[in-house]
Amino acid sequence: MIDNLYLILGLSLALGMLVGIQREHVNSRVAGIRTFPLITLTGTLSALLASDFGVWMVPAGVACIGGLLIVTNWQRTVQREGVGGLTTEMSIILMYLIGAYLVNGNQLLAVVLTGVVVVLLHFKPALHQFVDKIGEKDLKAVMQFVLITLVILPVLPNENMGPYQVLNPREIWWMVVLIVGISLIGYFFYKLLGGKLGVLAGGLLGGMVSSTATTVSYSRKTAGRAGAGITNVAILVLLAATVVSYGRVLVEIVIVAPGVFSKVVWPIALELVFFGLMTVVWFFKRGSQTEELPEQDNPAEIKNALIFAALYGLIVLVSAWASEEVGQSGLFGVAILSGLTNMDAITLSTSAMAASGEIEPDLAWRLILTASLANLAFKGGIVLFIGNRRLKKYMSVLFGAGITGGLAILLCW
Repeated sequence: MIDNLYLILGLSLALGMLVGIQREHVNSRVAGIRTFPLITLTGTLSALLASDFGVWMVPAGVACIGGLLIVTNWQRTVQREGVGGLTTEMSIILMYLIGAYLVNGNQLLAVVLTGVVVVLLHFKPALHQFVDKIGEKDLKAVMQFVLITLVILPVLPNENMGPYQVLNPREIWWMVVLIVGISLIGYFFYKLLGGKLGVLAGGLLGGMVSSTATTVSYSRKTAGRAGAGITNVAILVLLAATVVSYGRVLVEIVIVAPGVFSKVVWPIALELVFFGLMTVVWFFKRGSQTEELPEQDNPAEIKNALIFAALYGLIVLVSAWASEEVGQSGLFGVAILSGLTNMDAITLSTSAMAASGEIEPDLAWRLILTASLANLAFKGGIVLFIGNRRLKKYMSVLFGAGITGGLAILLCW
């Protein structure tokens, strides 16, 4: 006898009603608040009966439901009623299978799958609007990500090679997949929501794609324009993008080196908190407004992926050489040079070394923080070279304070 039989039946009923409420709300003519609970209960009872009459009971139930759906749609066609897509029909079959899965499967997974079904059904307009907004450039980005993950990654050898035996092609490309995936998520959020967002959210999304590119874009916006309005906007965007860049660093560490995350998080998090507070203060000082967001480059370009892979491999190789020939102090030079233009490669390589025990966590966060300060200095240089006088004045103070605070952490922590 299956434990908690009444709990399983009650959960089956509840999950069916959840989907049924959504379908009833949109006036589905196929199934609604009464039909979906019956479907999930039928699936559950089929799985229960399978223990006595054989596993054929579950596929037989699928066949019966499929037959009913065919007859229903045929009748509607004969009566010249409109026949829509197959969304509700597929939901019926899926909910039947979820009801059956509740008997011997992971009940939490069944609940999660039901939640996914409800979300997909309910957000139909938003999803269609998102697809409508996807252009040729965006579709190209998706296809390039598929190429990077499903075509290139599986064929790469999974073995260490090269000098010091530290270059593993598949591990290097995994890092490419991770960075391109994070950037692509930010890119599509930016694409989907950008036109509706205020400046603060625009800066946050810009930081998800590339804080350096965002710095260049908004510094150019102020060039030749002395007004306080556009400068205030640029300052807020640069601060918000910097906050996200530090958040992105922490996400990369927890993915690559979860075992040492608690030992490296706090010094880096202090910089994030500092820029977060500055962002909040500036936001309330400047007030909220909207601003046209600049177009972002495709983050899944194969050329960029290859460049990142080469940069990551070079950092791993130079880091191994520095540890062997110069000592661990030589790693700080690598961190500074790498961090000038790209925080991802040094963060991932350093985290991987800390996770494998090649370096201590204390050294890992110091290297990452050093690279982040070099990156702040580089972005400050961009502002000084491109931005107007007001932007140069404020960002010199803000970035300078961030660098000074970071140096203090390095010396005193």
